[in-house]
Amino acid sequence: MISDEVVQTYRRDGVIVVPEVLDKDTLARVRTVLAELVAGAADVTEHTDVYDLEPGHTQENPRVRRIKAPHKVHPIFDQIVRSEPVISILTKLIGPGLRLHGSKLNMKSAQYGSPVEWHQDWAFYPHTNDDILAIGVLLDDCDLENGPMLVTPGSHVGDTMWDHHGEDGCFAGLIDPDVIQDEIKRAVPCIGKAGSMSFHHVRALHGSATNTSNRPRNLLLYEVAASDAWPLAGVKDFAEFDSRLLAGGSVVAPRMTSVPVRMPLPPPKRQGSIYETQSASKKSYFTRAA
Repeated sequence: MISDEVVQTYRRDGVIVVPEVLDKDTLARVRTVLAELVAGAADVTEHTDVYDLEPGHTQENPRVRRIKAPHKVHPIFDQIVRSEPVISILTKLIGPGLRLHGSKLNMKSAQYGSPVEWHQDWAFYPHTNDDILAIGVLLDDCDLENGPMLVTPGSHVGDTMWDHHGEDGCFAGLIDPDVIQDEIKRAVPCIGKAGSMSFHHVRALHGSATNTSNRPRNLLLYEVAASDAWPLAGVKDFAEFDSRLLAGGSVVAPRMTSVPVRMPLPPPKRQGSIYETQSASKKSYFTRAA
């Protein structure tokens, strides 16, 4: 699926976009499933284990900003991350041993859609090594107007680990935008046709703005780690941990590398999704919809 040159671009920049990996039939099925899930949100009035709701959500006008752990919600989302084209790309970027860390489906409705403030995924789930990335599956055509993910090339290398804590000392899930102005200016959008996939390193700086277009922007995300990368927060259920292996066998000897780490502790005052965590901060970069 990708050439050695593209792999080298990922090593250098920490982000690549691979055009139209998802075939049209699978894309159509995903959209059908997603429409059914959003319709089901009319039956809920607050966040659940499946739904993270937008401010302003009503039963008459369901607004969902995230489907939590979609690979557990419907089998099609588990099938996508285990498909041959995706595994082929992951193997070239990470290696033969792969484990799914988690998944989510971030949704931005037209003229709305909550932004995600600048952060590094690494701040949320540090491991024994950083051979970890996130896949972003574009479920809609994505351009500069409908809130694409923005990633700063090269921000994943070296010893840079930005502070994601708030003034109260608790984990806030975002970086003070005043200290990363140069990095923000260098950010590039992950845009493309529906079915395309972005791959960004776990330490790459990224964020996304409100959707200002008349079109939706739905982004299916998977976090995938090398199988010998173990979460520093520990493994509570080893059988469940191994059930998320995508390629390669069970590993009980974590690979340790010298990586900068700041634990996401003390925990945030507002826990839940990244939206809830970031909402407690007094500083923000992106403008929110009214």
